[in-house]
Amino acid sequence: MQISSMTGFARQSGSLEEEGFSLSWVWEVKSVNGKNLDIKARLPLWADETQLNLRSIAAACFERGSLSVSLDVDVQKTSADIKINHPLLEQVTAAAVELYRAHPDDLARPSAAELLKTDGVIEVGKNRFDDGETAKICRALAAGFEECCIRLQADRRQEGMKIKAVLEEEVGRIETLAEEIAGLSANRPAELKQKLAAQIGELLDAAPVSEERLAQEVVLLVNRADIREELDRLFAHVKTARELLAANRTLGRRFDFLCQEFNRETNTICSKAGDINIINCGMELKAVIEQLREQVQNME
Repeated sequence: MQISSMTGFARQSGSLEEEGFSLSWVWEVKSVNGKNLDIKARLPLWADETQLNLRSIAAACFERGSLSVSLDVDVQKTSADIKINHPLLEQVTAAAVELYRAHPDDLARPSAAELLKTDGVIEVGKNRFDDGETAKICRALAAGFEECCIRLQADRRQEGMKIKAVLEEEVGRIETLAEEIAGLSANRPAELKQKLAAQIGELLDAAPVSEERLAQEVVLLVNRADIREELDRLFAHVKTARELLAANRTLGRRFDFLCQEFNRETNTICSKAGDINIINCGMELKAVIEQLREQVQNME
């Protein structure tokens, strides 16, 4: 699958004319962020077959996202299904004939049209579909939903390409700040040595300290403040992020993990550095990582 956002909207309408019935529909699908693929839909009870197929159809297009599905459907019989209640008709006919025979001068001869008008004699079935018709309707609706998912997929991919450009920019800013921190950290050993020498001189009333002893203390401080390993991992994560973006495939989960790793290394750098300039860069780096994470939350 291509790089894609989890937010989008699609609408698909269609119709079907068959012998015995006509069908028209409008599918609408709205997609928002979700940890997994989740579908919420309400369909007519007679469309159970379509309801069961929704997830498998959507899974062919999407890996993640919460889909809200709505269906507006109109299905009509093109010819009425007429049934005659023969037992009732016979009873009504017998009663009418008996009355006519008893009062031939007062009553008109009963007609078939009048007898058929009696309530309950004729039953007109509307929108009653046999199994074959129901199957055709469900297949047409499923095909319409599949087309709607394809349109939604295109919309999500278009949005995903916009987010990809933002991600590339944020990753570039992370690399720039990491390089700035690396430059600042290169001067730390000399700064620590100078600072330590001044502090020892003050404590010992300007008494001389051997270079060997001073070097040992500086080594201890430098080891505690060494952030080269964290910087190496930061640059490695930047490389991985660019490889994921270049692959142009779904990357939401993996990029979310990378954001956690970026944050972990930055926190360690800020806690170990002991230098206000490095800490300030680290805080700015954390802000960029948070912006990156917010964008990643929208990615499939």
